[in-house]
Amino acid sequence: MTRVALPRYGEAALCDVLPSVLGALGLPGEENILGLPSSSRYCVLLVDALGWNLLQAHPAQAPFLSSLTGRAITVGVPTTTAVSLTSLGTGLPPGRHGVVGYTSRVPGDRRRIFNALRWEPRLDPDAYQPHPSVIERAERAGVATTVLGESKFRGSGLTQAGLRGPFRTANTYGQRVAAACEAAGAGKRALVYVYDGDLDYTGHQHGCRSAAWRHQLTMTDSFAEQLFDHLPAGTTLLVTGDHGMVDVDAERRIDVDDVPALREGVELVAGEARFRHVYTTDGAADDVVAAWRSVLQDRATVLSRDEAVAAGWFGAVEARVTERIGDVVVSVDGDCAVERRSVFPVEGKLRGLHGAMTDDELLVPLLVGEA
Repeated sequence: MTRVALPRYGEAALCDVLPSVLGALGLPGEENILGLPSSSRYCVLLVDALGWNLLQAHPAQAPFLSSLTGRAITVGVPTTTAVSLTSLGTGLPPGRHGVVGYTSRVPGDRRRIFNALRWEPRLDPDAYQPHPSVIERAERAGVATTVLGESKFRGSGLTQAGLRGPFRTANTYGQRVAAACEAAGAGKRALVYVYDGDLDYTGHQHGCRSAAWRHQLTMTDSFAEQLFDHLPAGTTLLVTGDHGMVDVDAERRIDVDDVPALREGVELVAGEARFRHVYTTDGAADDVVAAWRSVLQDRATVLSRDEAVAAGWFGAVEARVTERIGDVVVSVDGDCAVERRSVFPVEGKLRGLHGAMTDDELLVPLLVGEA
């Protein structure tokens, strides 16, 4: 069985970022676990797919980001956008906020898949994720708060579930810089959240070892520098990511439909190609664990739900969330992916992937720039 890295919930994880920002802003009752510098204004930039190891490997393409004070923190499990953005926004691990994957089983429906990124089917986001966001906590404490994102994210289920708060549309780099600078100066204390997804898109399409990815990193670095240079005096810039990324060669991919042993006793396969939630027929979980371990061997860590929860993969797990986690969970390692193209046809077209518990996917930067 492959050794996996574990998230550091409550110590040095993505879910600790915004609560620590509130502590650094001086809000009573908020703990600055990450030891962020005190400031009256924070701008938090999340770059989708900005992994720590990728950044460390490309200092020439990211001179500004590489110049910032920084260290690695972990995201949650699985290492994917829907989970990470909800952890960032709520300050909670996946086992508490309940978004447990890119896809998972619809609560109460054994045979339907819920896509948390697209928020399909249209479940009530407030019921699916009932905890208040950190943005809401800041707003109640009198902090001027703003969530900046593309227009397609306004009012989306995922935004409502994880990042409830005043939303402002900013579709381009120029719009984001202008809007963030204006929002950061809107009050005596301010918190601005900015999301950028272009690096992730480029990595999925071309791979994170491609020339296109390196050029995109340079553009992202320039955007971050422009943002920092134009923020109001006294604003602290914090840059982080929601996961890293790995490239997986076509010949190293396994399709569940091609391996009968991976389908025996299986009712539903969800998650994504680097992290699978496997939902079994009644009483079949132990046999499915054994079968998937036998087929994947050292290419994945395969645990039962109870084993994964006990190991701390999802942090503390609330009772309402338990059934969303696969009866069997599979974190893929190395140059490998477990696809099911009959259900997820896009997976086979993606060069760069993420979701698993390798350092390349689990570690993201925590970078601080003080004006």
